[in-house]
Amino acid sequence: MYLCKGGGSSRGRRQRRGEDVVHPLKVSLEDLYNGTSKKLSLSRNVLCSKCNGKGSKSGASSRCAGCQGSGFKVQIRQLGPGMIQQMQHPCNECKGSGETINDKDRCPQCKGDKVVQEKKVLEVVVEKGMQNGQKITFPGEADEAPDTVTGDIIFVLQQKEHPKFKRKGDDLFYEHTLTLTESLCGFQFVLTHLDNRQLLIKSNPGEVVKPDSFKAINDEGMPMYQRPFMKGKLYIHFSVDFPDSLSLEQCKALEAVLPPKPVSQYTDMELDECEETMPYDVNIEEEMRRRQQQHQEAYDEDEDMPGGAQRVQCAQQ
Repeated sequence: MYLCKGGGSSRGRRQRRGEDVVHPLKVSLEDLYNGTSKKLSLSRNVLCSKCNGKGSKSGASSRCAGCQGSGFKVQIRQLGPGMIQQMQHPCNECKGSGETINDKDRCPQCKGDKVVQEKKVLEVVVEKGMQNGQKITFPGEADEAPDTVTGDIIFVLQQKEHPKFKRKGDDLFYEHTLTLTESLCGFQFVLTHLDNRQLLIKSNPGEVVKPDSFKAINDEGMPMYQRPFMKGKLYIHFSVDFPDSLSLEQCKALEAVLPPKPVSQYTDMELDECEETMPYDVNIEEEMRRRQQQHQEAYDEDEDMPGGAQRVQCAQQ
């Protein structure tokens, strides 16, 4: 950028852009569904109004002798024979400005820093349907500095975990557990939505709901961003809570109403000749984790054995 003075033109100093300030903003799923606004108080640097960001009463400054006006100092370190490391860091004498101000001429308000702190309240509007990770930008609201284009303040939405609902795009997923009786004989329950509406959810007469099945309700998902009257789907994921055991009487009662068991293809004599086993309950994830650990330990032991490397080499030939 060039600055013009009087009738002629003279080349001015190109303004650099200040850094953006990024803040995470935690929001609930209810906030993203209904929309909300949050007022946040922030402190930032602004140009001193008394000296107009000059830092001195007279507006004068001199070039820093420590960095020759560059604002940076270069440090060279010897790492070894013929090896050096060059490091650049802000000048500690002028704090990176490249200028120094006479102590007697310093601005009494900013003490020569050219900026003062200001508290400002920003109202962050979270619109319906916004996504986790979406940015809300306030242009030119970051720290001010002389000869610098002020950066932006950016809020990044961070959605908090919800105990009942999960979001995937514009759709919502809701977990619900049925008893075995409800899954076989029908269910009815009230779902409290993210806007506190009460939805009555019920099965069709004679319908059997299987474990790990889904049902969908149109237009009850998340509002679409900038199209809040359009919504995704609400998916209900059903799990079934089975009883741990049944009495003989309960088993006989169930056998009387449920479809009959499949008829065995084997005779009693053939069944007597089969080897009887004793299945037991197991946590399959924990079982696989333990099995993998055992394989790794066996592999490590094989690597530690004398001649192990030779065996590997032979196998590769």
